[in-house]
Amino acid sequence: MMDHTSGNGTFQIAAVDAQALVRAEHGNPFAILGPHGEGDGRVVRTYQPNALAVELVDGDSGEVLCQMEQPQIPGLFVGQLPPGRGYRLRIRWADGIQETEDPYSFGLLLGDMDLYLFAEGNHRELGRCLGAQYMNIGGVQGVRFAVWAPNARRVSVVGSFNSWDGRRHPMRQRQPSGVWELFVPRLEPGEVYKYEILGQHGLLPLRADPMALRTETPPATGSVVAEPLEFVWNDQEWVEQRARRQDYNAPISIYELHAGSWQREDGDGRMYSWHELADRLIPYVKDLGFSHIELMPIMEHPFGGSWGYQLLSQFAPSARYGSPHDFAAFVDRCHREGLGVILDWVPAHFPTDAHGLGRFDGTALYEYDHPFEGFHQDWDTYIYNLGRNEVHGFMIASALHWLRHYHIDGLRVDAVASMLYRDYSRKDGEWIPNKYGGRENLEVIDFLRHLNDVVKTEAPGALVIAEESTAFPGVSHPTREGGLGFDYKWNMGWMHDSLKYVAEDPIHRRYHHHKLTFGLLYAFTEHFILPISHDEVVHGKKSLLDKMPGDRWQKFANLRLYLSFMWSHPGKKLLFMGCEFGSWREWNHDHELDWYLLRYTEHQGVQTLLKDLNRIYREEPALHQLDGKAEGFEWLIGDDEANSVYAWLRKGESGVPLLVVHNFTPAVRENYRIGVPLEGAWSVLLNSDAEHYAGSNAGCYTEILTDDQVSHGQACSLNLTLPPLATLILRPQRGDLV
Repeated sequence: MMDHTSGNGTFQIAAVDAQALVRAEHGNPFAILGPHGEGDGRVVRTYQPNALAVELVDGDSGEVLCQMEQPQIPGLFVGQLPPGRGYRLRIRWADGIQETEDPYSFGLLLGDMDLYLFAEGNHRELGRCLGAQYMNIGGVQGVRFAVWAPNARRVSVVGSFNSWDGRRHPMRQRQPSGVWELFVPRLEPGEVYKYEILGQHGLLPLRADPMALRTETPPATGSVVAEPLEFVWNDQEWVEQRARRQDYNAPISIYELHAGSWQREDGDGRMYSWHELADRLIPYVKDLGFSHIELMPIMEHPFGGSWGYQLLSQFAPSARYGSPHDFAAFVDRCHREGLGVILDWVPAHFPTDAHGLGRFDGTALYEYDHPFEGFHQDWDTYIYNLGRNEVHGFMIASALHWLRHYHIDGLRVDAVASMLYRDYSRKDGEWIPNKYGGRENLEVIDFLRHLNDVVKTEAPGALVIAEESTAFPGVSHPTREGGLGFDYKWNMGWMHDSLKYVAEDPIHRRYHHHKLTFGLLYAFTEHFILPISHDEVVHGKKSLLDKMPGDRWQKFANLRLYLSFMWSHPGKKLLFMGCEFGSWREWNHDHELDWYLLRYTEHQGVQTLLKDLNRIYREEPALHQLDGKAEGFEWLIGDDEANSVYAWLRKGESGVPLLVVHNFTPAVRENYRIGVPLEGAWSVLLNSDAEHYAGSNAGCYTEILTDDQVSHGQACSLNLTLPPLATLILRPQRGDLV
């Protein structure tokens, strides 16, 4: 396309190329701009619209080599470069002089292996490959930009550094990968940028970088050039012990929270930064005795009302709480204080904001094209096309980014059910079957298995947890056995059944007795987490305390009973913030928790109980060692509908059992006999009706002796007084079992 006809001592370009530059439509700017030619010298072209003048200066000395001319079109400067000389551009603008290396003097930037692995869906370090990478190339410091937009006619990086003018920095397309790249010399971290994309049918809204490592604070939507995350970690001890702490036989209790509304400055004012949150949150969660915190999505998201679940930056912590370095420091401090950190992670869908991923290059790139596959009607969001190699790899790399670069201990994968089924929340005729005519999304199943296998290899000891609400088989079974390979699955069935049961008036609970026994029919088919999450205390569902029936005393007694039931039931534990002290109000993401409630005895009692539950759960192997195995549980009483009483044994590897008894009515049960396997004294480890929990102190023994009376298939038994709406946990005192 070049015309090597001399004019004023310069090489001119074809008129069609010149006009394409002017219209910002040229798809191959490196063919025209930068240095060209050999022999007696090279011609350098640079397109600088609105520049007053441009000089070629020596790359070492700064000596002026050539005053560049504009022989064809305004802004297209051309100059002759003497043989053997390196150069820089000295550009005179109306507001000053800029001196820089020429972006179009640099060769290919991304390696062939990077592009191959990206196209294959197996690039594990996309966060260091695509996006904005602050780096040194050939002795020049600057930023390498790379973005995937295979169907674009032209892509430019824009920002205040080029007056948001897409003509200034058009990028080079690398075929056949569809990745566009450009190195912008002398650009520094902190620069805000976006991509200007010319699609097949015209210019698109400016796009944020899908691979941004840092962003502007919403409502601003720009991507930000991030400093390399060169954080000095001090959590080696934690990382070395993590696999043991997160094993199936470990006591895992998770405190779920929304970082922006746990506490705020002056009540409901400014959200705390990661540093401020660490000072307040970490001591609090440690004092409660939780082993982990789980953060609702902290990846950047445009709308705070989505709670983070409609996110657009799969690699960038939200700027609402500070920098990427600040977030790393928060995780490091959690680990040094003995707390694991789990992140909610969303590979199911993304929002439709104009600066986001939707029809990124003018075509359905990250999402399915057909709305029956690619649009989620319930949430007004796009659905990731995880069957496309590049999208599959993009999400795998995102997961590894958090686990490896931020030392995250686990990912809780949101909305897995919506991913697994093509007909999820769709009517007949509104979904597309898989190639076998079924409803399962085969590409998603492949993705989830690949994700879980990769995490086990690349981030040993880290957890991947499924929020999966259906009976899909083998969610937490190994992929080699045909399962999906998750470490744990949220037990949504247990959550729904148990909450429905406790919401019943105690006088009616006898008619719903099965709701608490049914979950134990399948409790050992998966590795379960029992979740009382944010979803259960919003949208008119009431707070956990306010779900409870009865008067004020009964509500608190029921809450203490329910938490005790949960902590003594097989399965790991997850509790949403505010439930630990009995918040009356539903959670509101715009307001902090009602901390003033802790002035009152009943709320203090719930919090004290929770501390003791976590302590007993942690100290007693019978409550956690065989969580996912049937041999760790034995029914004693599961059929006393008339009294709404349940009793079971929990067992650990050492053989020391615990007796757990629940009375779900407000009546005190005198002389209630329960069989136990060991004779002698049994100590009361917990009575949820104890006075220091603000209970009535009924049936509060320190120990009780067995009788030689056979009961419930056991050789001896205990004659107990069951406190009202309460749990008893007892342990045998036999010295040979300690």
